[in-house]
Amino acid sequence: MRNWDYRFTWLRDATFTLYALIRLGFVEETQAFINWLKGRLGDDAERGPLQVMYGIDGRQKLDELTLDHYQQLQLDIYGEMMDAIYLANKYGDSISYAGWQDVQRMLEWLGKNWQRPDEGIGEVRGGTREFLHSRLMCWVAFDRALRLAEKRSLSAPFEAWLHTRDAIREDIFTNFWDDDLHSFVQSKGTKDLDASVLLMPLMRFISPVDPMWRSTMRAIEGRLVEDTLVRRYEPEKTHVDGLPGGEGSFTACLFWYIECLARAGELEKAQLLFEKLLGYANHLGLYSEQIGPSGQHLGNFPQAFTHLALISTATYLDRSG
Repeated sequence: MRNWDYRFTWLRDATFTLYALIRLGFVEETQAFINWLKGRLGDDAERGPLQVMYGIDGRQKLDELTLDHYQQLQLDIYGEMMDAIYLANKYGDSISYAGWQDVQRMLEWLGKNWQRPDEGIGEVRGGTREFLHSRLMCWVAFDRALRLAEKRSLSAPFEAWLHTRDAIREDIFTNFWDDDLHSFVQSKGTKDLDASVLLMPLMRFISPVDPMWRSTMRAIEGRLVEDTLVRRYEPEKTHVDGLPGGEGSFTACLFWYIECLARAGELEKAQLLFEKLLGYANHLGLYSEQIGPSGQHLGNFPQAFTHLALISTATYLDRSG
């Protein structure tokens, strides 16, 4: 079984943590976390302005030699960071002049690098690819920056950001859509599916009732969903991760799937699956990173990322119900 070390602060998880704190009304904790995130804007990582993970005190240099995967290029972190900055300004203090300069420096780098292949959200070992999720989050980075600049009347290279945002959007619809599958695919030039696409409507990239999205959901349901369980991808077909060992269903994807159903108006089905999924928790109501075919907990336990997805889904169902 594959395990990642969560004794560090991963930017991806940090952003979902911010969502959860805001939704649950933890204002002081949210502000403290926002201040920590803002502190990363002035850093200079080896492969761009940001790196995948940091020490819990914000340090970049991580000395545990067995964990060399933090040197990977994962472009999605720029979208997650920019989304966090956007939320920080919506619910917390306004960004400083110096902080906004750091944002522009970050996006200047991303504007030159968003087309690069990377290791993606799956932190793969099978070689870099142009992953849809990475491309999606690059779009999020420019979209949120434009929204923030307009909302706060901040100076910005609007024309360049608009051009890049729209170029990314066109690239996704043109190069990551497969006419045969009637679905968005995991990476450019493949016919592989990936449950990370479930974040597309959650990130406001596509309407949850768009015909292209509805057919993508049907494709995911046909190949990755078994009852309530959702696999991240099909490792036996894609050979993308380059790692030995099998995969269970990725628990966070289960909650993303349910929230997508709810947002698409399939509220009754979403509530039924949510209730069934609650039955997979242990006696303390906790979940692991993955769930095996017999309902066993696999991987990191308990995993924060899973519970953050649970909170997001639960709060949306509560508002919709």
